[in-house]
Amino acid sequence: MEKVYVLVLMVFTLMCTTITNAREIKNINKGWYYLEQPIEDVKEVSSSGSWESIHLPHTWNDKDVIDAVPGYRRSLSWYKKVLHFDKLDNQRRFIYFEGSNITTEVFVNGKKAGQHIGGYIGFEIEMTEFLTEGDNEILVKVDNSYNPQIIPSQKSDFFIYGGITRDVWLKTVSPVYVEDVKVTLGEVSHKKAVIDLSVQLDGVLQHKTSIRISVKDPKGNIVATVKTKADNNIKEQLVLTDPTLWSTSSPHLYSVNVVLHDKKDTSDQLSTSFGVRWFEFKKNGPFYLNGERLLLRGTHRHEEHAGVGAAMSNALHRKDMEMIKSMGANFVRLAHYPQDPEIYKACDELGILVWDEVPWCRGGVGDETWKANTKQMLKEMIDQNYNHPSIIIWSLGNEIYWLPDFEGGDDVNKMNAFLTEMNDLSHTLDPTRKTAIRKYYDGAKIVDVFSPSIWSGWYSGAYTNYKTVVDKSIQDYNHFFHMEYGGSSHLGRHTENPITGEGVIQADHWEEEVNQIEVKSISKIGDWSENYIVDLFDWYLSVSETHPDFVGNAQWAFKDFGTPLRPENDIPYMNQKGLLDRAGNPKDAFYVFKSYWSDEPFSYIESHTWTERSGKKGRPRNVCVYSNNAKVEFFHNGKSQGIKQRNIKEFPACGLNWDIQFEEGENKLFCIGYDENEVEVSRDSMVVNYSFEKAGTPYEIQLSTQLMENGRYLLIAVTRDKEGRRCLDYEERVYFQCLNGGELIQNQGTPNGSASIKMANGKAVIEVQPHASAQKLQLGVLNQNFKGTYIEVKLENNTVEQ
Repeated sequence: MEKVYVLVLMVFTLMCTTITNAREIKNINKGWYYLEQPIEDVKEVSSSGSWESIHLPHTWNDKDVIDAVPGYRRSLSWYKKVLHFDKLDNQRRFIYFEGSNITTEVFVNGKKAGQHIGGYIGFEIEMTEFLTEGDNEILVKVDNSYNPQIIPSQKSDFFIYGGITRDVWLKTVSPVYVEDVKVTLGEVSHKKAVIDLSVQLDGVLQHKTSIRISVKDPKGNIVATVKTKADNNIKEQLVLTDPTLWSTSSPHLYSVNVVLHDKKDTSDQLSTSFGVRWFEFKKNGPFYLNGERLLLRGTHRHEEHAGVGAAMSNALHRKDMEMIKSMGANFVRLAHYPQDPEIYKACDELGILVWDEVPWCRGGVGDETWKANTKQMLKEMIDQNYNHPSIIIWSLGNEIYWLPDFEGGDDVNKMNAFLTEMNDLSHTLDPTRKTAIRKYYDGAKIVDVFSPSIWSGWYSGAYTNYKTVVDKSIQDYNHFFHMEYGGSSHLGRHTENPITGEGVIQADHWEEEVNQIEVKSISKIGDWSENYIVDLFDWYLSVSETHPDFVGNAQWAFKDFGTPLRPENDIPYMNQKGLLDRAGNPKDAFYVFKSYWSDEPFSYIESHTWTERSGKKGRPRNVCVYSNNAKVEFFHNGKSQGIKQRNIKEFPACGLNWDIQFEEGENKLFCIGYDENEVEVSRDSMVVNYSFEKAGTPYEIQLSTQLMENGRYLLIAVTRDKEGRRCLDYEERVYFQCLNGGELIQNQGTPNGSASIKMANGKAVIEVQPHASAQKLQLGVLNQNFKGTYIEVKLENNTVEQ
C-alpha cells in the first residue's frame, strides 16, 4: 500500500511581539481609522473628514449581511494608520495581513507599495523604500465588490465579508533575513524520521554568514544540530531516532531554531514548531495514522460569529476549536476557504486533522485571468500552511461545476482539464499530502480522495438508508471520505412526534394514528425540530462508529452561519444546520456527538430547552439520555426508572432511553452516569411542565420581560389560546420592535438576537439594551395574524414595573 510520510513545520504565526536582535514582529491591530466611502483615487482619500476610529480585525458587513434589507454592502472602503519611526537605520519593514477580503492595495505616504488579489490568505508587502523617519501614513484600500474573476463564486452559500478581517503585523528585519522554512519527511517510522529541511533567505549576502539549526524534542532536549554556510537556498537533512509522534490523541510538537550569523553577530533568528507523523488512505478501506487505524470523526467550520461576522478575535477562533475538540472530534474541514492562522495553530496543538480548501466553490471554470488567480490562491494556501502537522488534505474545491459564472464554465472537458492542472500543481508544491474534492463526480478519479453528496434524510431519502449508501460509495471510489451531512434545526423547537427514520410524518398524537405522510424532501416539509436532527445524527453515528472499512465523515456544520441564499429561513439569512447557534450555544445535537466521541464522562437529558410539553394522558413518552458512560440510571420525580447499559448497537441514544408516564404539572427528571466499576461519574437534571390539555386556536401573543445580568432586558413573546394555554405548535414568524427607550440587540443571526424570527413551540425572545437616560421601554411584537402586542417597562433601580 502507498504511504504518505510527512513532517511539517508550523509557520511562525506572529502571536505576539517577538524581538531577536534585528527581527521584530509587532501586532498593530489598534489605532486604525476606517472610511466607508467607495473612493477610487488615493489622492482624494486623505482629505475626507469622515474617518471612524476602529481596531482590527474589522468588517463592514458585521451586521448588514443579516438585516431586513436584501443584499449586503459589496464595495470598497479605506483603512488608515500612522506608523512612527524615530530611526530607520538599514532595517527592512513589511506589513503583514493575515487576511483582507477580497482585494487589497497598500499605499505608504501616498505611494503604492503593493497589492494582493484574493481573500482568506495571508500576504505581506514591503514598505522599506517608502518610509521616512517620523510619522508615516499607511492607507489600505480593500474591496469586496462583485468580481467573477476571483473565487469563491458569488453564488456560494456563504457571505463574502469585506474588510481587514484578521490580524495585521509590522515585521522589522535585517537586510538579509530568514524568509521561509519548510520541513518534509522522507522515511518515517516509530524508530526513525528523516527530515529534509529547506531554509530560504531573502536579501543580498555581502558578508561571511552562516546558519545554525537546532531541533528540540517535545521535552525541550536538543536532538539534532547542523551548522552550514549561508546561502539564499539551503537544503539540509537531519535524522531523528525514536521520534515522538504527533497524533490526534497526543499532539506532540518538536521545535526548530534557525539562526543567521553575520560575522560574529546574530542578524536573524526564527523559532518554530513541527510534528512528526505519517498517514495512509487504504484503497476502498479506512484511514491510518502512524500505522494504526483512525476513524475520522469530523465537522465543518465557517469563519464567523454573532455580532462580529468574519472579524473574529483569536480568542473566539480558539474557543471554536476547543469546543470541537471537547465534542471528541479529531477532524475538521475548513469550509470553503483557508482560515485564520489561529485555527491551524489550535489544530496542531489540540490534535485535530485538517482538510484545507481553496475557495473554488461553485461558479464553474473561468477564463485565463480567472485560472491564474485560482492557481495563485492554491499556491499561496499551500505555501503558507505547508508546515502544519494537522493538515492531511489540500481540497481543490466544492461543487465546482455548479452555477457557472462564465459561458461554458460547466463544460466537463474544460473543467477536468483545469482540475488536472490544479491537482498536478498541488502535488508539485507538496507531494506529501492528498488532494480532494467534493461533489464533482466527473472529476472523482482526478483527485486522490473524493466525497460525493450524501444527505440521506434531509434533501432526499431517509436516514435509515445511510449504511447502504456508505457501502456503495466505499466500492465506487478508491478513497471515499464523506463530507457534509445533517440538516437544519431551530434552537428550542421540539415535537412529540418527529419524522421517522423512514421519512414519514406521523399523525398528531392527539388523534387516531390512521394517516401517515411520506416526505421526499424533509428540508422543505420538515418541522426543523431539534428532535428530528438528533435522531438523524444518532443513526448516522451508529453506522459510522461500527463500520470496519469506513474512513469517516464530517457533519455540516459546527455553528450556524450567514448566507445570502436563505432569506426565508426561520432566522433570516442563516444556515441553521449548526450543532451550535451562531453565538456558540450548543443545541441538543452537540451532545449526541459528544456521547459517541468524547472521553470526558458526561450525561445529558434531551432537551434542556424543552421545558413545556403536552400530550394525551396515559400515553408514555420516550426520554433519551445522551451519555458516554457505561451505565445510566434515570429518575422521574424521585423514583428510579431503572439502570440501563450503554450499547452502541441499540437506537436511540445507544439504548439509554426510558418510556415515562408524565404527570400533570411539574416533572423532575434526573440521571446518574456510572463507569464500568459502577462508580458515579456524571449526572444531569431538568424540570418539565407537562399538560394533558391541548391548546386551542392561537388567540394572542403575550409579552413579558426579564432583567438580565448584563443590564439588558429579555423580551419574551409567547402565543396563547383564549384559556391562556401556550400554543406549542405555533411556528409563524413574528417581528419585534423597540418603540422608545432602547435598542433591540438584532442582526446577530441568533435565537435571541433577531428582530424577525419564527417561533419555537410558540415562543420567541430578543434582548433589548436600554438607553442610559431612558425612564421606560416601550416594546412590541406583531405579525399578520396578531396586529400588535405592546408592553411598557419602567426603568427604576434595575427593577421592572409593568
